[in-house]
Amino acid sequence: MAEQNDIKYTYFRGKPLVRSENQYIYGDMADPYIAYLMVLSTKKAGDAPDAPELPDMIIVQIRSTDRNKSEADRMVKQFNRTGLYEALDTSIFWLRRFNGEDAADGNE
Repeated sequence: MAEQNDIKYTYFRGKPLVRSENQYIYGDMADPYIAYLMVLSTKKAGDAPDAPELPDMIIVQIRSTDRNKSEADRMVKQFNRTGLYEALDTSIFWLRRFNGEDAADGNE
């Protein structure tokens, strides 16, 4: 956890990851683009009746952080992925490309 303005954020590969119910925002608002992930469906993590629900189908949007653009113009890429890991992994690839980061510069 890291602190910024008295708010604690969870970081994944060097960027903030914020969750609110079935929505995730991944990336730094100081960068030109962030990833918006929405969980469309979940599935049980096992056969037990008390098994936790895990994200299954996820829609991902790469969005501009430019507040001067309309909401419709902010979305530059959209795709679906199965599972949170696959959605985040693909998001990281596209964020690096859109934000002009070298793939080898990741904070892994």
